[in-house]
Amino acid sequence: MLPAYLSKAVPNPAANRAPWYRNTAPSYAGVFLWIAFYNSIAQGTITQAGIGVCLLGLLAAGLLSYALYYFAPAMLGMKTGHPLYVVGSSTFGTKGGYLMPGLLMGVLQVGWFCVATFFSAKFILSGLGMDAAPKTVPFVLTGLVWGYAMAFIGVKGIGYVAKVSTVLNFIPLLMIVLVFAKTFSGVAQYTPPAENSFAAFTMVLQIVIGFFATAGAAGADFGSNSRNAGDVKWGGLVGIALAVLIAGGLPLLSVAGAKGLNPALSSLQYDAVIPSMGGGLASAMFFLFAIASIPPTCFCAFIASNSFSTMLPGIPRMTSTMAAVTVAIVLAVTGAAENLIGFFSIVGASFGPICGAMAADYLLSGRKWNGPREGINWAGYLAWAVGFVVGILPFIPALDGIKEMVQPAALYSFIAGFVVYAICAKAGLQPKTVSMP
Repeated sequence: MLPAYLSKAVPNPAANRAPWYRNTAPSYAGVFLWIAFYNSIAQGTITQAGIGVCLLGLLAAGLLSYALYYFAPAMLGMKTGHPLYVVGSSTFGTKGGYLMPGLLMGVLQVGWFCVATFFSAKFILSGLGMDAAPKTVPFVLTGLVWGYAMAFIGVKGIGYVAKVSTVLNFIPLLMIVLVFAKTFSGVAQYTPPAENSFAAFTMVLQIVIGFFATAGAAGADFGSNSRNAGDVKWGGLVGIALAVLIAGGLPLLSVAGAKGLNPALSSLQYDAVIPSMGGGLASAMFFLFAIASIPPTCFCAFIASNSFSTMLPGIPRMTSTMAAVTVAIVLAVTGAAENLIGFFSIVGASFGPICGAMAADYLLSGRKWNGPREGINWAGYLAWAVGFVVGILPFIPALDGIKEMVQPAALYSFIAGFVVYAICAKAGLQPKTVSMP
């Protein structure tokens, strides 16, 4: 017998689907226009190479994210009308799908929701000129109101998230353009303190792909809301590849320009550049960046609610989601969400091999979905285990001396997952498929 999350799955009908520019592109672009993506992107990148190398890295990272992480899940979602947790049952099995990608995706989205809530509370209070330190009463109250409001919008579905994204994406876009215009004159004056183009290029790949890995797998959910392959392609090219280049490139140039104009600038964090815009303008920008965090926060809540409601159908969607975001809010208001680069790397290590295994399964199945596989698909789990180990190599202290050689670990973890799944599938480790009702 099929588990409930499969036996009760109903494909999204064609009548409920919409063009790429109404759902996929604005929702993904909103994720990259979120300041949590580019706030630390200058660290370890423009400190080791010129702007040209880093921009080339962004172009490559955006195309790799689209082609490797997003495309196969999105096509599976479009062709079947089912979300990630259903189509993933082919790669990981009817029982194995409970944990991976099912509940694991939900748990990681709770982590992203935590990061989004932390930054939003920080920027709201900074814009109001108040103490933005975690654990303070204003920070806790702001985090509570923000977190529960965004979770409510996310639970209502992708239609609500896309509408919010379409309107609010223009705010961070205008802000990063404005900061760029203010700092552009200093770009030519900036010289990296060290010269290691390979390390800078691979660090850009790691930051972007590690950030995007879970959102790429969620492409199945967006694909199930796409009308055809054209929607899948254009939604990804505009919402991912182009958005990465703009949302990552302008902040990189801005930080370099600010450092060129003011060599005494101690921090390469993007939010350290904003105060240089001037008192009143800086306060307004902090507040507007907080407003612009609405789309990615809702995105996280939407994906998490899909995960929990699908994998735990006995618990109402709103109840399971609100319980999960409560944990996220607690982590946010206590300041546990500040270590972003490390978090991105762990996410990439977790979901890189999942995307790799799904891409291999998609190609081996003739670019279609064969249906769920019985029990646990050990080909998928072995692929994930090997890929995860590859993805966490930079965190192993004994490998500190060769850390540069194992980056970008998020990309290598995808490749490992893809190769191991293909080998295991050819060796006959895939269980038989079972029919859906």
